[in-house]
Amino acid sequence: MPKYEYSAARMNGKIVTGAKQAENAKMLRGILEDKQLYLINCKETEFIKEKPMKAMMLADFCRELGMMIGAGVPLIRALNIMVQRDMSLKIKKSYTRLHQGLQKGLMLSEAMDEQKGVFPDLLISMFRASEASGGMEKTCSRMAIHYEKSHKLKQKVKSAMIYPIILACVTVVVLMAVFLLILPKFFKMFEELSTPMPAITKFMLNISKGLQGNWIFIVIGVLAVILTVKTLLATPRPRKAFDKFKLKLPKVGKLLSIIYTARFARTLSSCYTSGISMINSLENTRNTVGNKYIELQFDQLIQDVKNGEQLSASIEKIKGFDPKLAASVLVGEETGRLDTMLEHTADNFDFEAEIALQKLTATVEPLMIILMAVIIGTIMISVILPIPTMYNAVGGQGGM
Repeated sequence: MPKYEYSAARMNGKIVTGAKQAENAKMLRGILEDKQLYLINCKETEFIKEKPMKAMMLADFCRELGMMIGAGVPLIRALNIMVQRDMSLKIKKSYTRLHQGLQKGLMLSEAMDEQKGVFPDLLISMFRASEASGGMEKTCSRMAIHYEKSHKLKQKVKSAMIYPIILACVTVVVLMAVFLLILPKFFKMFEELSTPMPAITKFMLNISKGLQGNWIFIVIGVLAVILTVKTLLATPRPRKAFDKFKLKLPKVGKLLSIIYTARFARTLSSCYTSGISMINSLENTRNTVGNKYIELQFDQLIQDVKNGEQLSASIEKIKGFDPKLAASVLVGEETGRLDTMLEHTADNFDFEAEIALQKLTATVEPLMIILMAVIIGTIMISVILPIPTMYNAVGGQGGM
């Protein structure tokens, strides 16, 4: 929603200035007049982009709206009921704006589109198609299932990553404590006795001294690297290269390919079964895959379909999708049940992704534990090896 800087006059002639959000200058004038302020001039200063609604919020919105439409409740009345319910302030504001848009005579898709960034383009396109062809109830139900399954898959990925991330963080914290607090005390004794130290002990000593003397620079360097990488990944070419690299990683690449394929199949199925043309369905699906390397191949995919090539043959050319997708689409084309086949394919890939996640987690967890044990074991060895030499040195000094 735009934000306006304005100057207005009170009843007593006093001029006041301020800033206010409004859909347009006419609405701003009405808002000010309700406060007995009379607009003199205004200027649009910025566009405020709202945060997008999460998948489960969208699923709840679609399911609730579909239930009321199916029960015969008029759309504007359904939105009014939804606004009255107990919910977070963010969602209430979005629902209120939708209701206000319908009261002004806008279609639901138009009212959603006015809230830039809140509702995804995919959902807006789906509602726009259902408004033109009918079947809003079915579209709501289909999209509720779509976003619910997307949320579940995302949560499974997050859950699979939690343990390795926690273990990695614990490992880093333990190592920092060992190198900065524990090892310096042992190494100080070794240096005071001037005992010869093995190469591994010297190596650990140098690491400890380096961390003690330069830890602030190391922290700054790590943060700089993270910021640089994040900035690079925000640009198209490095992001494409990184997303392509992810697909080539052992085990992980196969899992990501399955996840991307499931997203594509489910979104395409939802669009196509809602009456959206195949070309527009592919356009809407492009930004839901989540991999820039695959997304950049969609231009050629769409062009091939426009030129009359079979969808299965065009999909087969895309690098990054599971090969089984093209075969499934071909079966759907030959049987005339492409929408059903896409839905079944998405379900199958969701199941495969869940199994692959479990296998990956079962592999990563013991590897992380072994790595942590090796690192801690190496540190212990570096401390233990010089101890006999230290005792001999102390005994020799006592004998003298």
